[in-house]
Amino acid sequence: MKTLDSIPTSKIQRASKLVTTGAKVGVNYLKYYGDKLVNNEVDAKSRLNENNAEDIYDGLKQLKGSALKVAQMLSMEKSILPAAYVEKFSLAQFSVPPLSPPLVSKTFKKYFGKNPNDIFDKFNLTSVNAASIGQVHKAEKDGKTLAVKIQYPGVAESVASDLALVKPIAIKMFNIRGKDSDKYFKEVEDKLTEETNYILEIEQSKEIVEKCKHIPSLKFPNYYTEYSSDRIITMDWMKGEHLSEFTAHNEDPEVSTKLGQALWDFYMHQIHNLRKVHADPHPGNFLVSKEADLIALDFGCMKTIPEKFYIPYFELAKPESIADPVIFEKKLYELEILRADDSKEELVFFRAMFHEMLSLFTQPFHGEEFDFSDDTFFGRISDLGAKYAKSSELKNMNGNRGSKHFIYINRTFFGLYNLMHDLKATNVKINNFNNY
Repeated sequence: MKTLDSIPTSKIQRASKLVTTGAKVGVNYLKYYGDKLVNNEVDAKSRLNENNAEDIYDGLKQLKGSALKVAQMLSMEKSILPAAYVEKFSLAQFSVPPLSPPLVSKTFKKYFGKNPNDIFDKFNLTSVNAASIGQVHKAEKDGKTLAVKIQYPGVAESVASDLALVKPIAIKMFNIRGKDSDKYFKEVEDKLTEETNYILEIEQSKEIVEKCKHIPSLKFPNYYTEYSSDRIITMDWMKGEHLSEFTAHNEDPEVSTKLGQALWDFYMHQIHNLRKVHADPHPGNFLVSKEADLIALDFGCMKTIPEKFYIPYFELAKPESIADPVIFEKKLYELEILRADDSKEELVFFRAMFHEMLSLFTQPFHGEEFDFSDDTFFGRISDLGAKYAKSSELKNMNGNRGSKHFIYINRTFFGLYNLMHDLKATNVKINNFNNY
């Protein structure tokens, strides 16, 4: 894979890169208008999506940082984005161009004050994994094999400016309007800023390891503060296969359910017992060992769940709450889904919309066990997402719905559901967290 000798770090440099990308997208649209006149419109639209996805991803992967992280987040929104975007943006999970060896040495010296070979017995300057915020190198120290994650230069300093650049895209994509829309972007900015703080990540990682290590079939690396800094993290090198690679070939249903149960218990224990959660459940953050244990990595994105949000959120997951119009509407107001300034039409529309959505999305919580291999269930989710993505009625209304906490909690559940489905986990016990 081609390496990068530099990354745009100033606001002007990064804005210029996105302007160039925008110009390419504009050209793609001109091609599309001509294409649909002489060819099938569906095929023309498919080619437009493929070209735009390619050009946007190409621009973002050179910027790294928050802009690429947003693409990674969007890759999990399979019901919102066209397949071409999902396929291309998913590469941001663990396959982007790494820094060149000279830039690695320069970056390491900047953040740690020493060259990597001055600290470790062995250090491979060639990255083994590169993602949106940092890349991982293999090292050895005192007989231990280690993974060293180095943050890209300029990422921490450009979070706010990067989000300002991608904000217009997000507003259009998610129909965000109104005076209070900034609260959603502030939530994302705060979380992305936290992800660039590697000292915080080490603290969070050690806490999660300590509080979740008792869960069966779940493993974690150890973290080494003496070889870490605010932009560098050193941990155990964990042997295993990326979850997406494992699911592509696994045909053992017992192993699928074992891993799925470990994954589900991991998340339910965090949410219900710890009231904070690893809010970045994508395949690049999980490995499967030869012993068929699940290995959890990367705790930079942790979301604390306030009690005032937790209670109504999970009360709405109960069938009796969904079935009772009075309780249902009360919880919608508590979660800021319905608003005091809503028109009569908005109240009717969003009550019906969220009743339909929650009746479906909460089904795993309606029994003691659930079959996450059920293609019908996930097909209905996809169809429902497509229905509202195309809704002209919704586009004409204020899309600002729900507490700011929905952003990462819903992201967590959509990511978790997708991983559970990829695993084809069956007969998953839903309430095991009560045993922890």
